[in-house]
Amino acid sequence: MAGRVSISLLNSLVRGNVIFRNKKCLRKSVVLISRCHARSLSSSSSSSISAAQPDLSSHLAGKTYADLYELSVRDPETFWGSIAKERLAWTKLFAQVTDCDLSSGEINWFLGGQLNVSVNCLDVHVAKDPNRVALIWEKDEPGTEKRITYRELLEMTCRLANTLKSYGVQKGERVAIYMPVSPMAVAAMLACARIGAVHTVVFAGFSSEALAGRIQDAQCKFVITCNQGVRGGRIFDLKSTVDKAVKSCPSVRHVFVAKRTNNSVPMGKLDISLDEVMVGQSPVCAPEPMDSEEMLFMLYTSGSTGKPKGIVHTQAGYLLYASLTHQYVFDYTPGDVFGCVADIGWITGHSYVVYGPLCNGATSVLFESTPVYPNPGRYWETVQRLRINQFYGAPTAIRLLLKDEENWVKKYDRSSLKTLASVGEPINHEAWEWFHNVVGDGRCPLVDTWWQTETGGVCIAPLPAEPGAEIRPAMAMRPFFGIQPALFGEKGQIITGNDVSGALCISQPWPGMARTIFGDHQRFVDAYFKPYQGQYFTGDGAYRTEDGYYQITGRMDDVINISGHRLGTAEIEDALDEHPDVPETAVIGIPHEIKGEVPFAFVVLKESATENQRAVVEDLRHLVATKIAKYAVPDHFLVVKRLPKTRSGKIMRRILRKVAMQDTSNLGDVSTLDDPSVVTEIIEAHKRYRKGGATL
Repeated sequence: MAGRVSISLLNSLVRGNVIFRNKKCLRKSVVLISRCHARSLSSSSSSSISAAQPDLSSHLAGKTYADLYELSVRDPETFWGSIAKERLAWTKLFAQVTDCDLSSGEINWFLGGQLNVSVNCLDVHVAKDPNRVALIWEKDEPGTEKRITYRELLEMTCRLANTLKSYGVQKGERVAIYMPVSPMAVAAMLACARIGAVHTVVFAGFSSEALAGRIQDAQCKFVITCNQGVRGGRIFDLKSTVDKAVKSCPSVRHVFVAKRTNNSVPMGKLDISLDEVMVGQSPVCAPEPMDSEEMLFMLYTSGSTGKPKGIVHTQAGYLLYASLTHQYVFDYTPGDVFGCVADIGWITGHSYVVYGPLCNGATSVLFESTPVYPNPGRYWETVQRLRINQFYGAPTAIRLLLKDEENWVKKYDRSSLKTLASVGEPINHEAWEWFHNVVGDGRCPLVDTWWQTETGGVCIAPLPAEPGAEIRPAMAMRPFFGIQPALFGEKGQIITGNDVSGALCISQPWPGMARTIFGDHQRFVDAYFKPYQGQYFTGDGAYRTEDGYYQITGRMDDVINISGHRLGTAEIEDALDEHPDVPETAVIGIPHEIKGEVPFAFVVLKESATENQRAVVEDLRHLVATKIAKYAVPDHFLVVKRLPKTRSGKIMRRILRKVAMQDTSNLGDVSTLDDPSVVTEIIEAHKRYRKGGATL
């Protein structure tokens, strides 16, 4: 009886009219999709919502978020297994739902099952409604958008997949994608998934050295890029960046070059004109059956050490979690136009521009431009023109736009919006209020989503929730199905009760979580599972309110969040330390009203270079831009004689952070410093810097 009741609850989580396979037959399953309708706010501090509740039938009546959440943590095998059977199209049904051991970082879901991700994102929808719009490419120039149907995207994907196969791309091989937001970039991801290759998308703003490092670490044999990119009214070269990168990447056999502009670029012996060769390929490509735990993609993210981590996501679990969170967190219903304005080079673009929306048969917006091109009304003019229903953006962009007149928002019709959402960092109160009250006219739920590259999808957010539940400003609030948060103290003890703070961990596995760091599983274990045994350690701190809601308080390690993008301070330090006149540096993050955080670099120079500080600092700016990206260049460089270190040689970044933030009245215990007088030196240097007396 319990089993039958559980499965009836789970029917509410299955998407509508999907085709799926079991071992014996191909059949259709018509199921129910939830709706969530916003009600007006009673005050500026909270909202009342009617939450992700099933469209009720007799056997589903009265089942709530609480019922479903309780089942998901009490009986995850029944919960996830039942959803996976009905929600995804399988070529071979799984025999075992889960086999996980967090203490060793061993995570496996849907063992024995086989499917193809591109089939789930394309073929199942083409079979039902081939002319449904899959992508709206919002090009850089307003009003030049292009719509691509599911049939067209499937044919583009198959032609590209056949092209890759014809040039020797095999199952399991890694393919680097260095492209701007475009349908071809989406097709590149799906083409890799179709033939079983592993894609690693590299943000098209990264430098040639950063690209080369990722190609080398992933051992990529192939690169897909564009001749150029277009953004904010400007054209920027991509092919030349790839050319520089592959010079130090002997593993690369071919570079496929798509055309974004009509400008010609030099083509070498490795280069293949993608548009030309795709024309001759068949629009049909048989999908490769993939085991549930085979690699789908790698995505590099910064850590507390200098070397970026190649986070590995696999097939079925990731797709299921991206699909489910897309539907429930954002109140997606069939026919909606889903507008996530993230770049595909980040995990947000993977999960909520490509895989989640396409798995659900949604119309997904590809936003190529910037929030302020050609003016600060660009987002809202796009909402009006495309009739966007969900708008998902970064607090950085919201903070940038709220500085302008509200007329840039109010002159456009935003009545199509039903959900607003933020991603990348905790949204501050001022930005939340403006986003909610000005952009959403106080009528749209605003969901502050917390998740990471490593989690695969949203883990904590205001939705789904009980009918009538409040949404509190600037707070992620509620765990998603299957997510069991826990707070831990400095000594490793679990913190119980409410109105408490601690290190945020997740106590049990979920299907969307990362499986390993490519080529270094021990680093994966050490980073995420060793700090708190048997727990996934997020690296973030959190506050649990008196009502049991969660508010993210920020990073607990040496990782800073610049415009929503995580960057390890050690990665910046590694670049700075390459300068021959710089023996030592320390980088910390400090708050910034637009970007959230920015890097602040403390730089020690060799004595021979002290008379040439300005030139050295300019060199350092160029080094970081060249080796990482322009956005990683520190906003501040403070030249100091030495850094505050303990007797064991550890730099006390806590003191540097206080100095940078002009909070020196309470520096705490400095007795462990090898020479406490260094603190006074740094404070005085910072005073001169603020007055313009230092370099920089």
